[in-house]
Amino acid sequence: MDIALEFTNRLRSLLRAERQAMAEFLVALAEFDRRGLWRERGHTSLFSFLHRELNLSAGSAQLRKTAAELIQRYPGVERALREGKLCLSSVCELAKVVTAENCAEILPRFFGLSSRDAAAVAASIRPVENPPRREVVVPVRLAVPATGPVTASLDTAAPAPARVVVLHAHETPPASAATEPAAPTPQAAWVVAVPAARPSSVDWLDGDQARMHLTVSKAFLKKLDAARDALSHAMPGASREDVLEAALEELLAQRARRKGLTARPQKTVRPSTRPDHIPAHVRREVWERDGGRCTFLLPSGELCGSTHQLELDHIVPRAQGGPSTADNLRIRCRGHNLEEARRVLGDALVDAYAGRPHAGSP
Repeated sequence: MDIALEFTNRLRSLLRAERQAMAEFLVALAEFDRRGLWRERGHTSLFSFLHRELNLSAGSAQLRKTAAELIQRYPGVERALREGKLCLSSVCELAKVVTAENCAEILPRFFGLSSRDAAAVAASIRPVENPPRREVVVPVRLAVPATGPVTASLDTAAPAPARVVVLHAHETPPASAATEPAAPTPQAAWVVAVPAARPSSVDWLDGDQARMHLTVSKAFLKKLDAARDALSHAMPGASREDVLEAALEELLAQRARRKGLTARPQKTVRPSTRPDHIPAHVRREVWERDGGRCTFLLPSGELCGSTHQLELDHIVPRAQGGPSTADNLRIRCRGHNLEEARRVLGDALVDAYAGRPHAGSP
């Protein structure tokens, strides 16, 4: 008995079954999306349903969402997935260039391609206009003191948890690069290298530190250095990270003051005549009670918990005489706030307000 052949035939059979199962899943998902049934499960998007309720990773959820959308528009995509000609990881690149007019011509060009090869094909079909050429300026710690010109590269040197600034190729490193303070041992040197493409702009180094790759302009670098100089008395020896963190803290503090969430509110409170005004002390109370997160309860029993585009929602709507008190307010993300408004006020009124049609409407 040829065990290897037997296993090969079994694996081939399982692979066909896997392709069929994935195609069936995507066809069902496309219908689920077309009918907007994710809304009835308490989600604000198909991606949220896949990620939160089906527990798919963000990447897997995005791939399946994109494939389901393509299946709805182009029947050839379903056939290609069933036959194993189209890889699920390449559908996002296909989605960038396919149209109803070019589908028959474009689709076969993606057959059997990896995501990287599919990206190359997509770029050949629709080239990026004025693609940026980039170089990375990185403080790299060398194992031995530098004696003469620095020849270390990012591949051979072991970079410390360092700040990374990405510059356009026609620009020069900031003047501060040559005077960046370095620890006595090991020595620090500036190395310029052309980076390979990275799938993410943030690389985690450990549980608390990450390296960020950020494209900035000369003007940004000048402002950053000027801010560090301005803080030289209050924060002597501050790094760029320290300056950026201080700026972010000030930005968040300004936001908190605008929303009345500051720990030290104004002593003089002027009453407002606006009908939609919510007093600052009420905002603070609701924000602290709800933990600064959307409190919508999904059918699965899990809280939404989003911290993006948060709004204060009246349990009894203001249009129905609901007061702006802590007991009648709760935090909702914008998506779930609109869903509650649809439930109470109807789709037509909310569509007119939000400027977009109902997801399941014709």
